[in-house]
Amino acid sequence: MEYISNTLANLVGQSAFTTMTIGNVIMIVVACFFLYLAIAKGFEPLLLTPISFGMLLVNIYPDIMAEGGLFHYFFLLDEWSILPCLIFMGVGAMTDFGPLIANPKSFILGAAAQFGIFAAYFGAIVLGFNDKQAAAISIIGGADGPTSIFLATRLGQTSILGPIAVAAYSYMSLVPIIQPPIMRLLIPEKERKIKMSQLRTVSKLEKILFPVIVASLVSMILPTTAPLIGMMMLGNLFRECGVVRQLQETASNALMYIVVILLGTSVGATTSAEAFLNPTTLKIVVLGLIAFAFGTAAGCLVGRIMCKVTGGKINPLIGSAGVSAVPMAARVSQKVGAESDPTNFLLMHAMGPNVAGVVGTAVVAGTFMAVFGVG
Repeated sequence: MEYISNTLANLVGQSAFTTMTIGNVIMIVVACFFLYLAIAKGFEPLLLTPISFGMLLVNIYPDIMAEGGLFHYFFLLDEWSILPCLIFMGVGAMTDFGPLIANPKSFILGAAAQFGIFAAYFGAIVLGFNDKQAAAISIIGGADGPTSIFLATRLGQTSILGPIAVAAYSYMSLVPIIQPPIMRLLIPEKERKIKMSQLRTVSKLEKILFPVIVASLVSMILPTTAPLIGMMMLGNLFRECGVVRQLQETASNALMYIVVILLGTSVGATTSAEAFLNPTTLKIVVLGLIAFAFGTAAGCLVGRIMCKVTGGKINPLIGSAGVSAVPMAARVSQKVGAESDPTNFLLMHAMGPNVAGVVGTAVVAGTFMAVFGVG
């Protein structure tokens, strides 16, 4: 009888019910809400589903993230910057740079959207973060999860890597909710109805030379960006050269999805109640939202300026796509434009600033690394 009672006591003592706190319950509810957004609403389900499930598991069984736990080893690949760089290769393999090549002015809109990063940087300094912490936090404004993880690890800010990564990926997923109100507020309906002329046809030679030239120039100017920009342009070269179709298919499909699973679950698993429910994390989440809003607004306003300068040839809505959430931000530009005029087609035009924003965010991250002397 004593054996049975001890066995039952051990079973009960090992269950999660005996160690679960109110904070864990709150995070489990948040995880379930994110799952709802991913599954029912379709908000970046490829990212949000593994992130939210990792969040769910770590708040039920915290040891899954402790040294020796499954997600601990996944997370080491984040800390070593392996997964972010592989994500960039997959993005490059899936992305058509044609719209950016056909309309180089898109680089201006991509650069404008980086304003949110610098707004977040100075905001973080005001809130008491040191310069390296502020730099790591500020990249959230680019809505670029891999770059956020890459910069935070390179600057040695692993203590706040979890909140930074979750905030960045969450805002990437919530682009369809956050951006449209800002776009409608800053851009009058008359300008939202502007139809842009069809982009010129980009030759195969241009598409092959583009990743080689960009990788070479950016890496020479800012060598610290080589891991990100280099892998992105390598993936795009796989796509455009036409002689390594198997590599392009692997990078954009099987490998990409494996990396997303590992990165998403490990990032979600950093959100234990003890690590996430504190004032520092809340500051990071708020700063990220402000940065993302500032970046979207800057893109819209510069888009309006370019609209005036070009005599109404550019629809300012594509400026909001300058944040790095590819291709979600471009789709939002298309959606908001179609609300004003269902016959308007802005998606390909918006892809130019969208891709430029990815490059721009990586360049800003490299600039921060160069400023702080991190190689």
